[in-house]
Amino acid sequence: MPTKSLSNPFDAESDLRHGGSCRHGHHGPGQCGCFDHADLNPDHEPEARMTTHRSDEPAMDTDAIMDRAVESAIVRAMFGHNEIDRRRFLKLLGGGTIAAALASVLPLDKVKAAAKDSLGPLEKKKLRIGFVPITCATPIIMAHPMGFYERYGLDVEVIKTAGWAVARDMSLSGQYDASHMLSPMPLAMSMGVGSISAPFIMPAVENINGQAITLHNKHKDKRDPKDWKGFRFAVPFEYSMHNFLLRYYVAEHGLDPDQDIQIRVVPPPEMVANLRAENVDGYLAPDPFNQRAVWEQVGFIHMLTKDIWDGHPCCAFACSRAFAEENPNTFGALFRAIVEATQYSSEPANRIEIAEAIAPRAYLNQPVPVVQQVLTGRFADGLGNIQDVPDRIDFDPFPWHSMAIWILTQMKRWGYIEGDVNYSQIAEQVFLATECGDVMKELGFEPPEKTAKNFTIMGKVFDYTDPEAYAKSFAIGRA
Repeated sequence: MPTKSLSNPFDAESDLRHGGSCRHGHHGPGQCGCFDHADLNPDHEPEARMTTHRSDEPAMDTDAIMDRAVESAIVRAMFGHNEIDRRRFLKLLGGGTIAAALASVLPLDKVKAAAKDSLGPLEKKKLRIGFVPITCATPIIMAHPMGFYERYGLDVEVIKTAGWAVARDMSLSGQYDASHMLSPMPLAMSMGVGSISAPFIMPAVENINGQAITLHNKHKDKRDPKDWKGFRFAVPFEYSMHNFLLRYYVAEHGLDPDQDIQIRVVPPPEMVANLRAENVDGYLAPDPFNQRAVWEQVGFIHMLTKDIWDGHPCCAFACSRAFAEENPNTFGALFRAIVEATQYSSEPANRIEIAEAIAPRAYLNQPVPVVQQVLTGRFADGLGNIQDVPDRIDFDPFPWHSMAIWILTQMKRWGYIEGDVNYSQIAEQVFLATECGDVMKELGFEPPEKTAKNFTIMGKVFDYTDPEAYAKSFAIGRA
């Protein structure tokens, strides 16, 4: 299958975006899947109706793929990853002129050589990567049909996984080379909390925000969490932001999550069915299952998690430290593919295309409009409203050390870990913020200048420099 991302970046007729184009100007394999309802159909930019991969281009070997990837990364960065601006500019001045001008100020041959030298030959090209079918896994999933792995010489099999316990066990046993994980998981696995202890690393965050609290339709009169005493909630895994955010949220409203409500683990694909059967009153879950509950008319979205903590991490790309150390070049190539896919996912203009790429049965197995509503942030909330929240879900690969520290404070707060905790050391060992920043720079993106910062959660500032005091500062907790 041709990889459009490897089209000539100096050709105004080529398309550096990934996937086929539909009659509406959308891009991606499969059917168009535009919303049937006009009030949920994002505007379509006529200029976005771009051509597909040029069939007359010869097949590329690994060296040519790397050369083209470097050229593409530089050119796309020049135009702020705006494909429409790139094409317009090239049509105006000509690709040869732009290429010559770029070569006059940047030694492309040396950059290409450095890129190859920095990676070296891949120790392992065939990889097995697990994912749970949720929109948080968008970069890991879409990197497969849209060619991001291929451009780095990798032959990746992405494997749909039923739930997080399976993803953890397959990763610990080495059956997965890398996996889509919840951001607390590599911390817990490295510490031996909830499983055997094995050093795992998290090179990149997959998504920020992207979750919601969904309640059964029968609870539309219970919008105040103080009325939730006795409710049964589902979360996708114990060591998840979903669990920690739900606990934080209800505790801020005076409920003890271990005494006043029930929290049970339910795999994401089973959540809507459990809500319909009234086995649970609600869930704090990843999408698309919040939106799917609205689509099925069994639930409504009470709150997006971005309204609890705007910019919170959720899912991540993770692997064992042993895999990275034994296969440094393969790890480097995979790391770059994931970071680039995550950055591509972060562009709102790419979301329609991505929704079409990841909705099919092999990936999310969801109606395209459901996935589009999540990724574009224009959605029905189940309460009779159409909301516009462009950052309902976003994608930012940078794994802030202070994100890890906050997660550890919540593990301490709720009794998952006890005794002295070296918060900073664990965060730096597992969340590879510095390394991610280096890769982002290499690919033409701008990383943060530091690896830690304070966050505001439900109006309260989390000071990452004093985590132990923070963990013990709450009226409700186990610390």
